[in-house]
Amino acid sequence: MSEREVEEYRNRREITVEGRDIPKPVKSFEDVGFPEYVLQEIEKAGFVEPTPIQAQGWPMALKGRDLVGIAETGSGKTLAYLLPAIVHVNAQPILAPGDGPIVLVLAPTRELAVQIQQEATKFGASSRIKNTCIYGGVPKGPQVRDLQKGVEIVIATPGRLIDMLESHHTNLRRVTYLVLDEADRMLDMGFDPQIRKIVNQIRPDRQTLYWSATWPKEVEQLARQFLYNPYKVIIGSPDLKANHAIRQIVEIVSESQKYKKLVDLLEDIMDGSRLLIFLDTKKGCDQITRQLRMDGWPALSIHGDKSQAERDWVLSEFKAGKSPIMTATDVAARGLDVKDIKYVINYDFPGSLEDYVHRIGRTGRAGAKGTAYTFFTAANARFAKDLINILEEAGQKVSPELAAMGRGAPPPPGQGGFRDRGRGYGGRSWN
Repeated sequence: MSEREVEEYRNRREITVEGRDIPKPVKSFEDVGFPEYVLQEIEKAGFVEPTPIQAQGWPMALKGRDLVGIAETGSGKTLAYLLPAIVHVNAQPILAPGDGPIVLVLAPTRELAVQIQQEATKFGASSRIKNTCIYGGVPKGPQVRDLQKGVEIVIATPGRLIDMLESHHTNLRRVTYLVLDEADRMLDMGFDPQIRKIVNQIRPDRQTLYWSATWPKEVEQLARQFLYNPYKVIIGSPDLKANHAIRQIVEIVSESQKYKKLVDLLEDIMDGSRLLIFLDTKKGCDQITRQLRMDGWPALSIHGDKSQAERDWVLSEFKAGKSPIMTATDVAARGLDVKDIKYVINYDFPGSLEDYVHRIGRTGRAGAKGTAYTFFTAANARFAKDLINILEEAGQKVSPELAAMGRGAPPPPGQGGFRDRGRGYGGRSWN
């Protein structure tokens, strides 16, 4: 491509790049220079063309340099770092007994780690690359056995990996390709000290790929310490934006109206499609799920206090469509990739607009359309202005009530305030 074609392509696909000696993006899978075995897997998976993050990220990663990638979930970033990882492994000497992994991927939650592992298994199979997934909440035995047999790729959550390192079940001496996925989320969850502890055990001449959906100060500071002369690629504008394939509907309600509104909404939209309901607390998740089931709605819930086995079971029921309604907290659902979620409902508004964009991004994935409903109370008024900006940018309607809140007007009578607080969900008493 000529320089002009490159610029046009980047503009059209909303790719912004920073750094020196930036390679040109690739328009097709064949242009990347992937080995035949990788191309066969891509073809099998039925992908038509690289997503923007892949088009620019692959040539960067294959150069062996450090990379910062800023892209929302569902943008194809998992393959943006996994396929170069497979090429990297195949260029290294074979594992000797007692060797640790060559590729280390750190992820914030076990759900995300398991999803990454599924992709690694699918695309690494043809070159016999072994991987394992290391996370807490399950017995260590099978994970220890995998590590002792030797695996080229380890996908891990920080806590359990440190456990494994401290009990000498593995080591990081051979890691030359390090990936931090959803770095912003890991920092939100307080993993900063664990990440530092892990990265300090990895050789400094490694290649590091650092992925995040947002770019707050803390994420930037950590990147500065871990990366050397990196490329940076931003997909979409660095401002917070919602996926335009999602219809966003925000309704101003009081806390005590929420449950009735939810049931009215379910009666209106429920056609057997998958539907994800977000709540702020684990307790709220359990209460609403119980109430929905008592009222005859097939709901299950997923949150951090549930055992891994139960979370896996709930996810598989939801994925299979046997239980089409799932309630969840943010932590459990970050990075959750379930095809065909048609509706997302924010029963409670999240604590930040990043989380709002992440939550509604569970629908409208991989080119599908989706709808997000949000219950917004007087207690959320401080988010009104920024929420309006997100709605307007995505060409969505802003209700007069929300617009008034955005201007700092007091909420209409009966909407929120403190009178409703004590009644909890729908004014019913819980036995």
